[in-house]
Amino acid sequence: MSSYSLSHLSDSVLLRELAALVAQDRATTAALLAHIAEVDARKLYLPAAHPSMFSYCIHELRLSEDAAYKRIRAARTARQFPAIFAAVADGRLHLGAVVMLTPYLTAENVDELLRAAAHQSKAEVEQLLAQRFPRPDVQAQIQALSTSPTLDAAQLAPGPVEPHTPVGLEALTPRPKLTPVAPERYALQLTIGQSTYDKLQYAQALLGHQLAPGDLAAVVDRALDALLRQLERRKFAATSQPRPRRATAGKRHIPAEVRRAVWERDGGQCTFISETGRRCPARSRLEFDHSEPVGRGGQATVANVSLRCRSHNQYAAERTFGTGFMHQKREQAREAAAARAAAAEQEEERDVVPWLRALGFRADEARRAAAVCESLPDASLEERVRLALSCLGRPHRRVVKSLGRSV
Repeated sequence: MSSYSLSHLSDSVLLRELAALVAQDRATTAALLAHIAEVDARKLYLPAAHPSMFSYCIHELRLSEDAAYKRIRAARTARQFPAIFAAVADGRLHLGAVVMLTPYLTAENVDELLRAAAHQSKAEVEQLLAQRFPRPDVQAQIQALSTSPTLDAAQLAPGPVEPHTPVGLEALTPRPKLTPVAPERYALQLTIGQSTYDKLQYAQALLGHQLAPGDLAAVVDRALDALLRQLERRKFAATSQPRPRRATAGKRHIPAEVRRAVWERDGGQCTFISETGRRCPARSRLEFDHSEPVGRGGQATVANVSLRCRSHNQYAAERTFGTGFMHQKREQAREAAAARAAAAEQEEERDVVPWLRALGFRADEARRAAAVCESLPDASLEERVRLALSCLGRPHRRVVKSLGRSV
């Protein structure tokens, strides 16, 4: 008899075993979250040739995308607030509730919120959060719908539509979808803005003599061809007419011909390989990595350069130089980037050149006047512009508008 055939069980035994299995499942779920959180914290997915915990859960643990997302998010939250583990294990909280509570939990309110959400359904948790953390009213909106409400609900709703589900903004806003519908055929559904719509219409008009009317798929295909050529040139200097190599003083500079050869050799995929022989599947956020680091004399040659995803590039650096050293270097890089951004913003706020150009002065005139303004380093932008204007004659355009005034 199959172990899944339960027709021989009495009603009382069946209910008792079901309750026991649910309790066991809750305890197992809590333990699973704890393990996911620890593997995530240690980044053990990296030596297994996965660029992220999400990839590891899908390809190694064989979870669905939805299950992986929900468990990783709940695991990270529970690691931050360990009381969640016990709440899941004894059935006070389900995973959906943990995910919903995550954006609102703090060290100050976690105990109170967990108590309030205990044994609550998803709808009840939504109501609880709406009361504790009210959001602005949804803007009134009128949207044209077709005469087939059943079809519209299936197309627009992000998930199965319940009969009692109120139709709100989320239900009326379709999410981008790419769904296989037949061998080598896919259905693409998305919402575009007016600017994108205008571009699409213009592209159709320009291709009117080459494509059948209304063939949007062909327009998108040609647009992607053009985009890919541009991105390939930028990413690895793809070209049919390579130029001679130019001398460069930067040790970290990777010549165009090296980037082209490495990208073609590695197939546009991360080359990290685990001890079991698995290759990282990442094809996005790829970086050119020196096998022998530049700091140790590594050269920018095809033999010494390979493609790595950002996660495995950093992982390799930590194995070479140490986690503490790389953490310090990343902090220094973030601080330097923030300082540069702040300096650029401050300089932009003080720069009088754009204002003078808007008033009709030539670029050379504006730069000369801006140099005079450096004598007033603490002056406001308005004072600097006034000084610059006092050094200049009438602008070349007789009438210009700036800041809503005519000059």
